[in-house]
Amino acid sequence: KVVKERPQYMFLRVAIVVNMGSDFCFDKVVESYNLFSKGYYTHATPTLFNAGTKNQQMASCFLLKMKDDSIDGIFDTIHDCAKISKFAGGIGISVHEIRGKGSLIRGTNGVSNGLRPMLQVFNQTARYVDQGGGKRNGSIAVYLEPWHCDIKDFLELKVNGGDENNKARDLFLALWIPDLFLERVEKGLDWSLMSPDECPGLNKVYGNEFKELYEQYEAEGKYREKIKAIDLMKRINEVQIETGVPYMLFKDASNTKSNQKNVGVIESSNLCAEIIEVSSPTETAVCNLASINLTKFVVENYFDFTALEKVAYTAVTNLDRVIDNNTYPCKEAKFSNEKNRPIGLGVQGLADVFFLLKISFNSKEASLINKKIFETIYYGAVAASADRAEKYGSYSTFEGSPFSQGQLQFDLWGVQPDDSVGALSIEELNIRKKFHYLPTFDWDALKLKVRKGMRNSLLTALMPTASTASILGNYECFEPQISNIYVRSTSAGSFTVINKYLVNDLWKLNMWNVKMKDQIIRDDGSIQKIAEIPENIKNIYKTAWEIGPGHIIDLSADRGIYIDQSQSLNIFIEKPDRRKLKQCHLHAWKKGLKTGMYYLRSRPAAMAMKPSLGTQFIENKQPQEQNECEMCSA
Repeated sequence: KVVKERPQYMFLRVAIVVNMGSDFCFDKVVESYNLFSKGYYTHATPTLFNAGTKNQQMASCFLLKMKDDSIDGIFDTIHDCAKISKFAGGIGISVHEIRGKGSLIRGTNGVSNGLRPMLQVFNQTARYVDQGGGKRNGSIAVYLEPWHCDIKDFLELKVNGGDENNKARDLFLALWIPDLFLERVEKGLDWSLMSPDECPGLNKVYGNEFKELYEQYEAEGKYREKIKAIDLMKRINEVQIETGVPYMLFKDASNTKSNQKNVGVIESSNLCAEIIEVSSPTETAVCNLASINLTKFVVENYFDFTALEKVAYTAVTNLDRVIDNNTYPCKEAKFSNEKNRPIGLGVQGLADVFFLLKISFNSKEASLINKKIFETIYYGAVAASADRAEKYGSYSTFEGSPFSQGQLQFDLWGVQPDDSVGALSIEELNIRKKFHYLPTFDWDALKLKVRKGMRNSLLTALMPTASTASILGNYECFEPQISNIYVRSTSAGSFTVINKYLVNDLWKLNMWNVKMKDQIIRDDGSIQKIAEIPENIKNIYKTAWEIGPGHIIDLSADRGIYIDQSQSLNIFIEKPDRRKLKQCHLHAWKKGLKTGMYYLRSRPAAMAMKPSLGTQFIENKQPQEQNECEMCSA
């Protein structure tokens, strides 16, 4: 085979492109190249693939809104989906405004067939537009609010059983949930299903405005059907157990905590449930992504927060330039991205950091370090955007935004970073001292700068990092490990993944050998039942199934005050049932998260036989729809 490009050439190509512009500086190209080459951070795979090529489409995520509830509007939107899919963009689309089944079609004597047949056309579009040469199907996530009268049909689109002609198995389903629905689930109250042509405007309001309008329609008897809210939640949970979806995103938190609230109402997220941006019939929201490799900042028993802040600053600077150097698949995407200039800076390797520092994922040490890592990244990101605004001006919708009022993400959550020594317990102070955990930030001074202008409306988003984490040898994004030994299947083939940190620690204890490896395989990648392994090692190397979803949600909420978009939060439950799932969803909602669940990850009821332990490793198999998102991988 002829080698067309080596990794270092790719890094140089990307470094040149992300530094193109009126402020081009060769020293900055060298700085970016060194950061890429040494693995400090990486841009998303569309940027790595397309930067410097004839079609320089470097964005990862596109959020569309249906242009109109009409033949022209629906098929114009499908056309845009096809163009975006052609150039490797992942799509999120809201369909709340499409009239329900049985609604009158004005100008004819007919009635609407509802969402299902329309979504099947989107499904076939995703299958047909495969990004050239059968490389990869297009990917579309469809968002629907649970008051829509077609919600029951929507939930059946991917489940097994029933008429195959009624399925849309290639779509990714997502719910955009108002607080009112969850309040009624908790109280055991009724829930009314409505059609948007008969009860217009519900998708365009949130909070008290939504509650008042919804209850007005109920009082006027305009609903199609009344059901128990808890019964609908039960069906949602059953579908999630079977298929891993629908995603669960919270409409009110996404809007009240958005820095784009002055632009409009947000009606959906993206393919991977971490981008929260306003879209409209004339504006297709776009996001450019990158992720920081957190392992590079661990030096012995010390985390270098100063270096992390500097890398976050540089990454935001480069992501801002990508907006101007990008090739857009449609005019609505170009208009929106240049108007609001949102970016998404995420991470990979948080689990690796905890392994390196020898702390458990569900420990108090991990909780504190988790908070400080994301405070540091957010500080560096905000500072970089404020500095670029001084040179090149603010994004055009800055005035009236929370930024213009000196409000940052944690202000929108109603909390403040807590660096006050008097507010910390002795235990917390000892933890900080142990890990040189002493950085503090002058947020008040930075807010004064923010009030004057910001270059980007949004800055941080925690995306999946499936591809790039594999390249850099890290665990994905902010997730715990799912197993200490497993086989991973990708488009390039299958390969064994083994927890190198565990192997190293057992080697030091003279405990790593074939017998130990075989025992871990017998225990499906867990070490908790192996008596000879010390308890401190067992605590460090717990798997996601042994940590529990509650703590994973708590960590996400703790860092959420520094994430101005959202997080691709997977929920891990080994043997899920409706009660456990409902508790998880309510817990995530009450903690204030925007994304309550991306995928539900569960384990098969029966594990594969392991007849030849010397050569066989356990395989981590997930349902087909849980394939890793390569669009957002950063």
